[in-house]
Amino acid sequence: MTAYEPAATPARKAPSFSVITGAQVRQVLTGHEREVVDLVESVYRLHGAGDTVNPPSYFLRFPDRPSSRIIALPASLGGEKRVDGLKWVSSFPENIESGLPRASAVLILNDPVTGYPFACLEASVISAARTAASAALAAHRLSDARKGRAKPSRVLFVGTGLIARYLHTYLAATGWPFEEIGVHDLSAESAAGFTSYLERSGTDARITVHGTAEEAIRAADLVVFATVAGTPHIHEPKWFAHDPLVLHVSLRDLAPEILLGSANFVDDVEHCLKADTSPHLAEQLTGGRDFLTGTLDDVLAGRVGVPSDRPVIFSPFGLGVLDLAVGAYVHEAVSRADRLHVVDGFFHELSRHG
Repeated sequence: MTAYEPAATPARKAPSFSVITGAQVRQVLTGHEREVVDLVESVYRLHGAGDTVNPPSYFLRFPDRPSSRIIALPASLGGEKRVDGLKWVSSFPENIESGLPRASAVLILNDPVTGYPFACLEASVISAARTAASAALAAHRLSDARKGRAKPSRVLFVGTGLIARYLHTYLAATGWPFEEIGVHDLSAESAAGFTSYLERSGTDARITVHGTAEEAIRAADLVVFATVAGTPHIHEPKWFAHDPLVLHVSLRDLAPEILLGSANFVDDVEHCLKADTSPHLAEQLTGGRDFLTGTLDDVLAGRVGVPSDRPVIFSPFGLGVLDLAVGAYVHEAVSRADRLHVVDGFFHELSRHG
């Protein structure tokens, strides 16, 4: 080969394309909660090291359906198991009135060499699992870093849907010490359904359904927000005077004044400070970001401390790279079990010139 001749390009071929159902996803993930939490931690560390691409999420909104939205989360995950892809997740809160879950989703995994998609996975379970794993990881790491304070055992769930159920499952699977579990929801029916789930889960904790948010929050050391709130509905900083740990998973429950009196941790600064989240409102109110203490990766790496003398709030926007990692984990497990539903002939035009 002469000096000016280009090196031969390795032969490439399109991957097979498979579909993985929600039942298969759940079968893979159930009982492996600790592994999923460890996986999520490794992805946070990759993200902190800059070995990911996680562009801003894109919100599709509808003038005639203002409460609903569909969100696109494109992402690329580096590390030893590279994968690209997109989660396409909808939120239609009115579904709840019919007993249908609010959210539905699919996840597309793309081959990082050819760019071809190789799998489509039902992703509402993946989304719930990665959200719960992220929150459980944050709860353990933030709690362990608060010197002089034991892990909070009085736990409150504000909002009692699918995400709350997964959050409890992941906290329980990672050894969280539940002594009391508080439940608060605007829907008595939903609160009753969640209470029934807790009783079936085998918990030994005392379960209390609270009639007011103030009563519920004041009685808890760990407060989990998993609502569908679009604007803040909790406004009183005094309710948090006992300095609880708060998993602000639904992102828009707390008035900015509550955040300004707390230590605030996020998963990604740029992602979280947008779309009128509570941290975004706090930034707009103050004109700055000094109210942010750090990211979860800062805590994992020991770059920042976690105070014990004020409320600690974790507000995770939710990163697409987490969905990719959990989706790839599921795909690998289903493939190993030889249970992939391969769609033969999915890619048709594979010759450039016919």
